[in-house]
Formats: sequence, structure tokens, C-alpha cells
Amino acid sequence: MEAFRFLLFPLALLYGMVIRVRNLLFDAKILHSEKFNVPVISVGNLIAGGSGKTPMVEYLVRLLGENSNIATLSRGYKRQTKGYRLAGENETVESLGDEPLQYHQKFAQVNVAVCERRKKGIRELINQVAGLDVIILDDAFQHRYVKPQLSILVTDYFKLYTKDWLLPLGRLREPISGRKRADIIVVTKTPRIFSPIVRKQILEEIKPYPGQTVCFSFINYLSYVPLYKGRCDFSSKTESVYSIIMLSGIGNPGPLQEYLRRQCTDLEIMEFPDHHQFNEKELIMLKEKFKYLPTKRKIIVTTEKDAKRLQNAEAEAILGDLPIFYTPIAFEFHPADKIVFDSAVMAVVNTKKEKPEARPTGINQ
Repeated sequence: MEAFRFLLFPLALLYGMVIRVRNLLFDAKILHSEKFNVPVISVGNLIAGGSGKTPMVEYLVRLLGENSNIATLSRGYKRQTKGYRLAGENETVESLGDEPLQYHQKFAQVNVAVCERRKKGIRELINQVAGLDVIILDDAFQHRYVKPQLSILVTDYFKLYTKDWLLPLGRLREPISGRKRADIIVVTKTPRIFSPIVRKQILEEIKPYPGQTVCFSFINYLSYVPLYKGRCDFSSKTESVYSIIMLSGIGNPGPLQEYLRRQCTDLEIMEFPDHHQFNEKELIMLKEKFKYLPTKRKIIVTTEKDAKRLQNAEAEAILGDLPIFYTPIAFEFHPADKIVFDSAVMAVVNTKKEKPEARPTGINQ
């Protein structure tokens, strides 16, 4: 293993050099970052994989509320469509991607769009949706062709970016110095009971730049939701469950594993890569695994994002008669952090509402 890491080290150095040069070109304004008149809030991270971007976007949507005209713009990772697309009726994982589909199905009032080129996507949104108050860019910290009014960088409490290496040796998308572009750094997935001593230690490790705000949040797991409503007669009251099979295809399933271990006596894990598309063989394997668990007090639990890739006719034909649930999650900030974070976000949106509507300017990208 150490020999393999040694072989990857030169590749990580080369990757880091390329990214540093790119960032220098943006810093020197040789490459152009465009700022739009509609406020743009960017959510992203330094590490490839799950740091909590999706629940952070959902928190922003809930915070801004139904009185704001909100749009989200994502790349639409692993979708089978190309270019700009504004979500309409009958969208699927194939047309939008799992995370945008989740936003679209959860928040009827939100305009959900996907586009690989974020500047083009923002222009299309402004042209199509009148009176936008804010656009939330999902997973866009490295997309520097857009200059957001507020940049939020999330980092996992258990996997801080300070403890990682550049790709492909580690999971860092860019050097740690890139954190200087963030207005707010959010440490996600902290314990609910959070020691001031630990908070101080993390702040010393993160070393925020002058003017940067660091906030701390935790995950609130919500009640189980049946994956196929009307198909399964198993009670949603799962207090008496003995065995749980956890099915996941997300970047960091560790926190969910720890949560589910506290909900049962025996936890079985079926883990796949992030954004994994489950095939027929894997679903049959799951069904067989469930069948041979030696108890009647058993269920299957997956994540809300994975649920979007299982809500299709093929998967339902195999799994529809099983007690399979997903567990939604919600971001919560520690009280003092919530005040600071919410105020910073609302200040950006309220500034736009006080100004007259204007058209974007700038060069194409």
C-alpha cells in the first residue's frame, strides 16, 4: 500500500501544479470571473465526496422560505442529458441527476436547473425565470468562472480537509490554500453536544483567514419514509427492529452507519461508490440477503439520495414487497452559529431585494 501511495505522489504534485496555475490565472484576472446582479450563493468543498453539500443546499432553501424566488443550479452529475435543463414534470434521475431530482421533488416552489457550464446556466435561469431573488450553486467551489456574492465551504468534522492529500493520492480537489476564497466555512456532522475545547482545536487546525466566518453544524436524522408507498404493509414504527440492512451509494456513509447502529442490534452493510446506479444483480443480491437474515424483525434502510435511484419500475419490481425505507436528514446549526450564518445569508438576499432589477453583463463562458 505504501509503495502504491509513493507511485501516486508525483501525480498529486503534477495535479497540484496545474490547479495552482489555474487559480493564479483567476487571481490575476487573466481568466475572468463574472458577477451577476442576481445574488449567487455557492456551496462546495475542497474534498471529492460527501461533506454535506446537499443538506446545506436544502438548509438554505428552508431558510430563505417560500417568500423568496429561489433557483438551484447543479451540474447534474451522471445524468444522461446534456446542456441546460430547467426541471419540469416527470423528471427522472436520468434527466436531472439524483441530487437535483431530490431538490425538485422536495421543494415545489424552487426552480431547479442543471448545466455543466454554470455561467450559461445562470444566464438561462435569469432569462427564463422572472424576478429571481437568489441562485444557489451546488458543488461549485472550484467553478471560478462565476463570482458568487457568498461562498460557503463545507468540511466534514470527521474528515477535515486539513488531514487530506491532493488527488489522486488523497481526495483534495485543490490545495488547502484555496479555502481563502470562502466567506463562510461550515464544519458539518459535529456531535450534538459540542465541547468548546474541541471547537477551539478545530479552529486552530482550520486556521481561517481574517474576515472568514467558521460555523459548526450537525445532522438531524428524520423519521423513516417508505421507499415504495402503498406496496409494503410493514409498520413504519421501527422501534422493535432487530436487524437493519443499510444500502448506500454516497460519498461518506460513516455517519449514517453510526446512527443506524444505535437503532438496531445487528447492522448489515451494502456499500457502493458515490452516485452508484444499482443494477438488477445487486438488487437481487439485496433481496436474498434480506431473505436469509435470521429474524422477522428486520428492515432495509437507504439514504434519501440513493432512494432517487431506486424509485423506478425495474427496482420496484424486485424490492417492492420488502420493508425498505429511506431516512431524510436535515442540517442544524449550534445556536450561536445559526444566528451568525442565517444573518450572513439573509443580508445577501435582502440586498438584492432592495435594488432595482438589472440585466447581467460580461463575456461568454
